[in-house]
Amino acid sequence: MRNKIKLLISPKTIEEAKIVVRANVDFIDCKNPEEGSLGANFPWIIKAMKDIIPKNSSQLLSATIGDFPNLPGSASLAALGAVVSGADIIKVGLKGPKNIKEGIKLMKAVVKAVKTYKGEIMVVTAGYGDFTRIDNGLDFLSIPTIAAESGADIAMLDTYIKDKKGLFDFLTVNQLIEFKEKSNQLGLKIALAGNLNKDVLSNIRKINPDIIGVRSMVCDGYDRNKGNIRLDFIDDLKSHLYT
Repeated sequence: MRNKIKLLISPKTIEEAKIVVRANVDFIDCKNPEEGSLGANFPWIIKAMKDIIPKNSSQLLSATIGDFPNLPGSASLAALGAVVSGADIIKVGLKGPKNIKEGIKLMKAVVKAVKTYKGEIMVVTAGYGDFTRIDNGLDFLSIPTIAAESGADIAMLDTYIKDKKGLFDFLTVNQLIEFKEKSNQLGLKIALAGNLNKDVLSNIRKINPDIIGVRSMVCDGYDRNKGNIRLDFIDDLKSHLYT
């Protein structure tokens, strides 16, 4: 049975977050694009975004803590800071770890820090579809193993370098289906992101991930850095995704 794909949109400002909340998007993903693919925003921005989500809403706030170097202690501290600031979901980009063992060690520290503080917090282990463009980057199929072994909840693929290339320039539909099947076998949900656009939505539906994450697709000029999120662009995306 096909699940309804949930939508994660990444505002960088409070004004953008208000638009995303108003659009009734499933996940408001606090991010700072100026600091990278999974760039971390400030604790006070995370708190302010949490405060604008209605108390009776099913919407959840996620927060990225960065394209992280291989520093488990720093990652665990950053993750806990995001949770204390109000995040329901923590996303970690595995930029620094060079092998599965290092990735598991870092993610175990994150999981322990946040779930000891608040057990229902979800943790996302994020790798990169363009891992071949990263020095000793982790293979995309290592991400589900790292996520499962560390106790994380979701395995995610994004792109590290933000240029005109997207996730499907590096991985095929069949490879992403393999990523999904491996993740599901390990008890994980999956999320896909990485300069997605309307042209790839038919491929997205074939894969049927649990979550897709976007920013540039719903920004002025499709520019994740200089553009601002627009409500009509979100509505257009939803109409294409769900029809």
